[in-house]
Amino acid sequence: MTGDEFAYLRRFLRKRSGLDLGADKQYLVESRLAPLWRDAGLPSLQALVRRLIGAEHGPLGQAVVEAMATHETMFFRDKAVFETLRSAVLPKLIAARSRTRRLRLWSAAASSGQEAYSLAMMLADMAPALAGWKVSILGTDLSAAAVERARAATYSQFEVQRGLPIRMLLRHFTQGQAGWTASAELRAAVEFRTLNLLHDLGSLGTFDLVLCRNLLIYLDGPTRTRLLTGLAGRLAPDGVLLLGSAESAAGWCDALVPDPVARGFSVRRPGDVLPLKQAG
Repeated sequence: MTGDEFAYLRRFLRKRSGLDLGADKQYLVESRLAPLWRDAGLPSLQALVRRLIGAEHGPLGQAVVEAMATHETMFFRDKAVFETLRSAVLPKLIAARSRTRRLRLWSAAASSGQEAYSLAMMLADMAPALAGWKVSILGTDLSAAAVERARAATYSQFEVQRGLPIRMLLRHFTQGQAGWTASAELRAAVEFRTLNLLHDLGSLGTFDLVLCRNLLIYLDGPTRTRLLTGLAGRLAPDGVLLLGSAESAAGWCDALVPDPVARGFSVRRPGDVLPLKQAG
């Protein structure tokens, strides 16, 4: 792959997904796109790039974006975060919603679904406090393949061993030849959709809790601001946003400030007026 072809792919990926590939990541592009050009019956990566030019918004463009996306995830990733959710964040939100008895949660970069199902299992443990409530969990991801896998909710032995307590595994999953499949009840608790977070998010409505972890680290500065502004606009006035442990809204989005109670979480700046329109 020539330098010009790599530069084109970097521009294409930044425009379509916000992915900010460093100049030293050519090897990553070549390794992740190799199966794509081979499956398409093309002779080389250069041939794939030539076909992509002029057809960026078609199926090939989407396939390139999905091939370059990182889908690392696991059940209950970062136990301290989920303990804070269980002991502080969710009880506070439940108390604040005692009159409306409605709760909306969003896993905004859901990948293959483990994070969203972790939320659903946690809320199942809190069922007595939520009796008669309308609780909804939305999981979205840029990758259609990841979303289909999340809907199927079948995971390998390795995947369920990464963070999923044995009590929850036996309660919510059944083992079969293909792996461990979530129960119908657990799958029904989460709705999954394909969604590009850089598009307008206004149609989603507002959420009490949004999780968007370990995505900002792959984005350039302007795209971080654009994404965080969009997420802030989807938060209820007293809603809570969770980013990755190495991520922060500070310096990127003035609409968000650290949660004064839950360490590592963010809330809307007091006095901000909804809705916030996503830039771009």
